[in-house]
Amino acid sequence: MKKVLVANRGEIARRVLRTLKKMDIKSVAIYSDADANAPHVLEADEAVYVGKSPSAESYLQQDKIIQICKDLGVDGVHPGYGFLSENAGFARQLKAKGIKLIGPSPESMEVMGDKLSAKQAVKSYNVPLVPGVDEAISDVNAAKKIAAEVGYPILIKASAGGGGKGMRLVQHEAEFEEQMTLAQNEARSSFGDDAVFIEKFVDQPRHIEIQVFADQHGNVVYLFERECSVQRRHQKVVEEAPSAVLTPAIRQQMGEAAVAVCKACNYEGAGTVEFLIDAGLNFYFLEMNTRLQVEHPVTEEITGLDLVEWQIRVARGERLPKLQDELQINGHAIEVRVYAEDTLGGFTPDIGTLDRYRIPSGRYIRVDDAFEEGMEIPIYYDPMIAKLVVWGKTREEAIDRCITAVDNYQISGVKTTLDFGKFVLKHPAFRSGHFDTNFVKTHFSDPALLKDAMQEEGSARLSLYRKMDSLVISEAPVIPLFYDEYVHLYQKNIIGLRSNAMNRIDLRRVKKN
Repeated sequence: MKKVLVANRGEIARRVLRTLKKMDIKSVAIYSDADANAPHVLEADEAVYVGKSPSAESYLQQDKIIQICKDLGVDGVHPGYGFLSENAGFARQLKAKGIKLIGPSPESMEVMGDKLSAKQAVKSYNVPLVPGVDEAISDVNAAKKIAAEVGYPILIKASAGGGGKGMRLVQHEAEFEEQMTLAQNEARSSFGDDAVFIEKFVDQPRHIEIQVFADQHGNVVYLFERECSVQRRHQKVVEEAPSAVLTPAIRQQMGEAAVAVCKACNYEGAGTVEFLIDAGLNFYFLEMNTRLQVEHPVTEEITGLDLVEWQIRVARGERLPKLQDELQINGHAIEVRVYAEDTLGGFTPDIGTLDRYRIPSGRYIRVDDAFEEGMEIPIYYDPMIAKLVVWGKTREEAIDRCITAVDNYQISGVKTTLDFGKFVLKHPAFRSGHFDTNFVKTHFSDPALLKDAMQEEGSARLSLYRKMDSLVISEAPVIPLFYDEYVHLYQKNIIGLRSNAMNRIDLRRVKKN
């Protein structure tokens, strides 16, 4: 494989480009009008315009992308995540043109792309499934009878798609018909398919996923788990690896179940098998994502591996670089997704210009992003600005380091989820490990909690500054983050005035961390 086209944008495009450069493989980027000056365009060896800003007119244009591959002599395509990454038709077209998709076969995508077919595929491999029915249902009366047999509460779930669309929780039989109609309507509008199925609702569930890898020679390994239970709108906000609750025995059982899922669909490349875990640490197969996950960096940080490099090596027909007994967990990693969203306004998307954009740095800090100071956040794509990833020897150390990194992440011009990330990291439920997918509903039902926490922190800082009024500064005081945090709070109007201390201190001499 000598030249690879990255069929994506943003931070994942940059992430893939870094590994291509490391492996001395020529790279081709594609871009829309909105991304004409994006970093991934400048960092690729070649860049080709693919269409207008809306994704349907650019990054989803299969024929255009394939033609670019033919024109430039591309022999491999990395789809990243989202867009065409799990599109079996696109994978099939590439195969027909003799271009290697850096990912699984179209057949594997099709089996795992539908939740019902996925369940049916893994049944014979003794992979635990949530009690329910693994076939499509359209008749309301028949569905109601099945729901009664399963026992309320139950979930009605769309067979196709994800992201929580086409999913309804039904607590009582009286509301079943209405909720099923709503689930079918949403599934039809979102995925063009109104097929639904019924599962038992798992109380206090945790969302834990297993990173898997398979080559073309029959080797399959699991690269341990990621805890992804902190979510809003069924989408992840904070992830970590490993999970705080898994025992070595359960970790192995889940890993072996994930390997079985790969074998059930003759899988190749990187994939993620998602599980629900109940309060008793029983786990149940949810689905498989046939691509590289957004949160793959936390796995890289605890294993020391480059998963994109593994993807490319597998696509070239090489054997996995390591087998299961050669893999181990080292330390703990946490990822905070930084979205351009108004946290206090119900996580609504925000747009604007990054008037100030300064990322934290340090030995244990990694930032995967796609923006620079002065750039606009486009309205056409996912509002994620960056992924902040921090490693520590222990979970506690990783949490503390991540809080410090959040404090040092300077963004103005748009609202972001950074403050919410800090709220999660400092919350007793998260720090104790006793939380589930209801974290936001349980602990963040009132966004004013975050505002109050910000104001309390601001008041504490201001009190500290006032205590310094009488200090004579001859040496830079040992106050980590003093200047940067002051500016951060001041910009957010948490501190509305400069204390006498701030007037008297030469800020250029204040120690910065």
